[in-house]
Amino acid sequence: MNSKQEEMKCRDYAVNWHPYTQMKTATDIIPIVRAAGSYLYDANNKQYIDAVSSWWVTLHGHAHPYIAQKLSEQLHTLEQVIFAGFTHQPAIELSERLLALLPVAQTKVFYTDNGSTAIEVALKMAIQANYNKGGKKTKILAFKNGYHGDTFGAMSVSGRGVWTDPFGAMLFEVLFIDAPTKSNLEETKAFIQQHAEETICFIYEPLVQGAGGMLMHQAEDLSALMQFCKSKGILLIQDEIFVGFGRTGKLFAANHLTESPDVMCFSKGLTGGTLPLGITTCTEAIYQSFFDSDKTKALFHGHSFTASPLACTAALASMDLLLMDETQQNIAAISHQHHLFIQRLKHHPQVLDARQCGTIFAMEWKTSGETSYFSDMHDILYPFFLERGILMRPLGNIIYLVPPYCMSEEDLSYIYSCIEEALELMCK
Repeated sequence: MNSKQEEMKCRDYAVNWHPYTQMKTATDIIPIVRAAGSYLYDANNKQYIDAVSSWWVTLHGHAHPYIAQKLSEQLHTLEQVIFAGFTHQPAIELSERLLALLPVAQTKVFYTDNGSTAIEVALKMAIQANYNKGGKKTKILAFKNGYHGDTFGAMSVSGRGVWTDPFGAMLFEVLFIDAPTKSNLEETKAFIQQHAEETICFIYEPLVQGAGGMLMHQAEDLSALMQFCKSKGILLIQDEIFVGFGRTGKLFAANHLTESPDVMCFSKGLTGGTLPLGITTCTEAIYQSFFDSDKTKALFHGHSFTASPLACTAALASMDLLLMDETQQNIAAISHQHHLFIQRLKHHPQVLDARQCGTIFAMEWKTSGETSYFSDMHDILYPFFLERGILMRPLGNIIYLVPPYCMSEEDLSYIYSCIEEALELMCK
């Protein structure tokens, strides 16, 4: 390690506290000094292929010149203004363009700072809509193994485990159900029926439960569950924070479904990974539950950087790139490459399961040991791929790929070959 790399690492440990990291045992902090396209570079100029889009956010690759150009122009025009009582062109245009791409029922946009806060707003919208209309419902429905963020409301509706145990007594009550399958759908409906009169809303990750292990369910089963909930007057909150903006092979998971939600949440790829931004959209019916001469029925929520002109500008630039034919072709190509790779893995003795949804690939390793997030598999596989110049963060015994859409066929093939190399080593 050269002196700059070592110096940055030492300085970092002295002052920084990293997410999802036990700092006492952390030894793998890597200083990154620049990035371009699918690649990250450390101070030794070692190149890493960003196979997870830097926590699923970088849609078009790092330091994209088009997004940088648009941000530079905006920086010289308007960098920030309070969004209470004021507005600006980037926020207006982004709302208009996003709503035009969503199910027609979505009519209003509420801006926040990140995915967790987008979820908080969605929950507050549903709960207060019920309250403003004099409703007495108190319960929320969610999937087991779900993940919606790390703030208290988001934690409450996420799967419970070691990360939520210290706060368990402070989280509100949630009714948890399994993700839908043809075999459990009727049983799930019967459970929901028992609680329908007291259930405000159902919050769910459509098609792919990301942090839960890239668990996948079918669009037709989710559509049937959504339809049943709507028939019982249960509001639907669709968390597209991970799966939105092309990850599933279509612009949104909503494009796979026959039913439309009442509320939708977006973040991560929203700005192409350039700046933090959260969005919660809703139907006119939800909006009208707050639209009243009684000021106490307003939605009392806001952030200092709500609808940041810079973040909105980055999102508009990312949307321009996303809708280009070239990007859509790249999404289709990555999806096809994943499909072909899965065929190669089907009969491998070390593979428990391999699956995909669009550009999202996941593979479960057969192991006799612990399979949770704290599995030793992480300590084996994470450095294995780093040594080969690949950034990949296993979820227990599950490895996954969420590549930026600019990733080349050659880089993706190289990643596949390294996965196969790891499989062979594990067999020995």
